[in-house]
Amino acid sequence: MPNLPDLEAWAIFARVLEAGSFAKAAETLGMSQPTVSKAIIRLERRLGTTLLYRTSRRISLTPIGQLVMERARHIVREGELIEAETSAHSRAPKGLLRISAPMSFGLKYLAPLMPEFLARYPDVNLDVSFDDAVVDVVRGGFDVAVRIAAPEDSSMRARNLCVIRRLLVTSPTYLARHGPISHPREIEDHTCLCYASHSTSLSWRFRHTSGEECSITIDSRMRTNNAESLIPPLLAGMGMALQPEFVVADALARGDLVEVLPEWKIAQAYLSLVTPSRVIRPARVAALLDYLAESLPSAP
Repeated sequence: MPNLPDLEAWAIFARVLEAGSFAKAAETLGMSQPTVSKAIIRLERRLGTTLLYRTSRRISLTPIGQLVMERARHIVREGELIEAETSAHSRAPKGLLRISAPMSFGLKYLAPLMPEFLARYPDVNLDVSFDDAVVDVVRGGFDVAVRIAAPEDSSMRARNLCVIRRLLVTSPTYLARHGPISHPREIEDHTCLCYASHSTSLSWRFRHTSGEECSITIDSRMRTNNAESLIPPLLAGMGMALQPEFVVADALARGDLVEVLPEWKIAQAYLSLVTPSRVIRPARVAALLDYLAESLPSAP
């Protein structure tokens, strides 16, 4: 029927994008390569435009293909969700899982957990993106985002695992040159290096064990979107920085870095697992959440 959308062709288009080639998509779908190719051609003729550039070695999206890519993925995910809600077979985790995680934390704690997860669930495939940018989970087509931030807004479902402490640190050589610091207000006279994952990172609010609070504005000499990249200038005595504890734990243990104002604490962040707000999660998503909740809390 011409009035109905070609949902099969849209689903095949989404699978071609995930697989990266017609041949791999055909293998994943259990179809012949000509069948996959014909579905894309059928879709392009229906739309009156080209969605994919094809060469003998690779495929790539046209500008129009870029525009409709996420909607095609959404169609497939909604179809999978309908089946997951109505099929008893959904108890067995299977299919593609797309995960977003911060770079430093992801490489240190998440990546080492992936072999065991893949071994435990042989019918699940992973697409993992390590990026310190806060992604839009729905628009990005992600199933799970690992976040280190304040509690998530109500439009998402968040599972808080543990608190991530943030510490003000510098090198002993920096303190030897510039002298000790006794109050957060003095930080404004020092060189600061900032992990700027979001706009509020240049305003630091401290709370003393006695209950006193102090908020300061930072004029940063170096600003970066990856906390680990601040370690070399910190070790070189170039300034001080507010860092997640897991990033600087080894340097603190060695004495290469020291904590500044340990009696003053800054608002802590949560390690959270964020998912789209769905009534029922696909079994593969539930399996990943349970596995990470079991494996991650003791890491930081």
